[in-house]
Amino acid sequence: MRKIQILGSGCSKCKALAQNADTAAKELGLEYTLEKVTDIKEIMKFGVMATPALVIDGQVKTAGKLLNMQEIKGMLKL
Repeated sequence: MRKIQILGSGCSKCKALAQNADTAAKELGLEYTLEKVTDIKEIMKFGVMATPALVIDGQVKTAGKLLNMQEIKGMLKL
């Protein structure tokens, strides 16, 4: 099972990234959990300085960028 985390304050870009990640994982037919991390102390543990950030299975894939579904699908396939 894949673990997808969205790091951010809950802003519109964070919400959009969460939606794109959720849709991408569903379209790939993956078993996954999606977690939104809004606590700044938890976000800092990842070393992320810009949000939104996408974390897959504990690895930060991107920070400070709103990815589209195709970009996220490419990261989830690896």
